[in-house]
Amino acid sequence: MAALKIVLTIVFILVCIALVVLVLMQEGKSAGLGAISGAAETYWGKNKGRSMEGQLVKFTKILAVLFMGLAVILNLSVF
Repeated sequence: MAALKIVLTIVFILVCIALVVLVLMQEGKSAGLGAISGAAETYWGKNKGRSMEGQLVKFTKILAVLFMGLAVILNLSVF
């Protein structure tokens, strides 16, 4: 059981680092002056899920769920 806890702790640390990097790579959500002129409705604005920003958001959500799951598992008193 001790080896499993060590492996899960290493995975948890790697997920933490990856989550921090992904959050820092994302752009801010402020619309700026582009929202006034309607420039927000561009091709990339409509297809946000296929863009790089959309991929970052998707991976961030996955890593956040993994982070929470590992945090709960590591804090159980089974180990």
